[in-house]
Amino acid sequence: MPDLILKAKSDRRLRQGHLWIYSNEVDVNKSPLQLFPSGEQVNVLDAKGKALGTAIINPKQLICGRLVSRKADEPLNLERFVGRLRAALFSREQLFEDHCYRWVYGDSDGLPGLVIDRFDQVIVVQVSNAGIELLLEELLAAINQVVPDLNILVKNDGKMRAIEGLDEYVRVVQGDVPKLVPLKENGVSFLAPVWDGQKTGWFYDHRLNRRRVQKLANGKRVLDIFSYIGGWGVQAAAAGATEVVCIDASAQALDLVHQQAQLNGVGDKVHTLKGDAFAAMKQMHEDGERFDIVIIDPPAFIARRKDIKAGELGYQRANQLAMRLLKPEGILVSASCSMHLERTRLTQLLQEACRKNGRMGQVLEQGGQGGDHPVHPAIPETDYLKSVVLRTWYEV
Repeated sequence: MPDLILKAKSDRRLRQGHLWIYSNEVDVNKSPLQLFPSGEQVNVLDAKGKALGTAIINPKQLICGRLVSRKADEPLNLERFVGRLRAALFSREQLFEDHCYRWVYGDSDGLPGLVIDRFDQVIVVQVSNAGIELLLEELLAAINQVVPDLNILVKNDGKMRAIEGLDEYVRVVQGDVPKLVPLKENGVSFLAPVWDGQKTGWFYDHRLNRRRVQKLANGKRVLDIFSYIGGWGVQAAAAGATEVVCIDASAQALDLVHQQAQLNGVGDKVHTLKGDAFAAMKQMHEDGERFDIVIIDPPAFIARRKDIKAGELGYQRANQLAMRLLKPEGILVSASCSMHLERTRLTQLLQEACRKNGRMGQVLEQGGQGGDHPVHPAIPETDYLKSVVLRTWYEV
């Protein structure tokens, strides 16, 4: 394999356990970065010529390299795919009773730019790395060695594909994959729109946080804002909530909310409202609607670091509006999938919302992503999800 040579002192982060190489860390005089084909695997050397490992390279990216091994001349191949898939599978099978989980979570599982979500006998594969794309046949062969005869949908339509210079496509590569695929989460049955839904069709990352809500929901009136297909709301209804209202801008998603509710025998408890979440919250407040529990799990308001200021204003506004819909004493479950929003900052925004609404607040619990989204200790970016369970009341 060719060598990628780093500048002096640019090896420190890698030696501390990180996996990413930035384009400005490459000695382009000794190893001209733009001459490497996208997706090529290379040996990474420090400025003194000492090997740091093997990486997948993409010269078009700021993060131009991602280590796949700490040893030289150990590229990803069929054998290594098998080993890493088995290791990831063993971890998930220890954690979850049902075969429903994120099987592979990118860098954290040693497979950068690869996501595999499992829905029992169906898996959805998403590739956002040029190197993995070149090895797709080896990857599929490895999957069949680890768990034979799965039904496999390759859903390569994410925005990262364009950034990597890859075409978008969605196709079945093995077996039969229907438009709606069954799954179970926290004992509740769902249908995931794996072909047409967001990402892989389901968000397993909030599994543990939804379980917390289940424990609180019995006998409560619940509002699920940015509900998507009802992951939070339907689980609350199944756990004994007296009424659940789900708000989303997508009519297609809300149709599925009703299907999920019927599937679990709680169709009479679950209602939907289509529209912009901010406008809907304002209208509900004016109409005097109040809830025991309000769940707000918006899309990422902070996509890039430069969006932090505007994104924080979005979270602040959303949580203030959500809090106004609580009964005099109630619980706000506030979530964020923005990696650039720090956990402590989310808590501060909730305190500001309490102050502006004249409420007192207590953080009862804080949560993150489940064990099928493992955090790489050296890569803070893999630790993106957060949720806060906040009890609020008016001071007496």
